[in-house]
Amino acid sequence: MRALIIVDMQNDFMPNGPLGVSGANVLIPVINQLIPQFPLVIASQDWHPANHVSFADNHPGKKIGDIIEVAGYSQVLWPVHCVQNTVGAEIVPGLATKGIQAYFHKGTDPKVDSYSAFFDNARQRSTGLEDYLRSHKVTETYFVGVATDYCVLYSVFDAVDLGFSATMVLDACAGIDLNKGDVEKSLLAISAIGGKIIQSDALFRDDCFRV
Repeated sequence: MRALIIVDMQNDFMPNGPLGVSGANVLIPVINQLIPQFPLVIASQDWHPANHVSFADNHPGKKIGDIIEVAGYSQVLWPVHCVQNTVGAEIVPGLATKGIQAYFHKGTDPKVDSYSAFFDNARQRSTGLEDYLRSHKVTETYFVGVATDYCVLYSVFDAVDLGFSATMVLDACAGIDLNKGDVEKSLLAISAIGGKIIQSDALFRDDCFRV
């Protein structure tokens, strides 16, 4: 069983949003073409409380891009984004949401960030995605969305670690590249752990893949 996991395609991550990812908007038609190719489609959403630890505004004297230590791990400080029950946290208009069967929220703990669609960054809290995939007998996971070098990357890492086959669909992802070269390093890291990286057209060329 295959599942498409759409990572954080939310308003605040679109190019004009407070944590805009360049090119995120052009992913919409690519992802929409992929949705009908999968028997199971899932979306993750950043879903932060207003006092979230990742917001630079919540740390006097700190600025966006600074790195602080939180509970033994490094935390990048971001603009306020994807606050629970705000327009910025909503799935971006134009995405074919009728084809999405389940949504999973992440980053809900004010004290811990969550890049991965599976766990928080401290790996103390599960989003429930793993159990959902296993209950549907999923063995192959395909990841699209934002950002290539953060939430998509960490989701692929966790999928591989949990024993799923994990594939990033490169032209259906967009990266932040906070430090130049981050996206390239992310792709190398995925390959190094046994993850796969493909272009979306490979899925349409494979007749055996079609639902």
